[in-house]
Amino acid sequence: MTENTNTNTTTRTQVEAGYETSKFALGAGIAMATLIGIWGAACLVSALVSVGPMNVVKGYFTALIG
Repeated sequence: MTENTNTNTTTRTQVEAGYETSKFALGAGIAMATLIGIWGAACLVSALVSVGPMNVVKGYFTALIG
């Protein structure tokens, strides 16, 4: 005589709210840094076009030295 034993296993998935929140915050921070970098590059190109590269360099050194 053979006995059959049925074993029920349940899998429980736990979501770590702290991990998910920090993952979202990191993604949002990277997105904002990218937008700020693009904006800065656009401003630099705009300055180079409007006043020329030599005046941009001169203005940069004037801002550093005073």
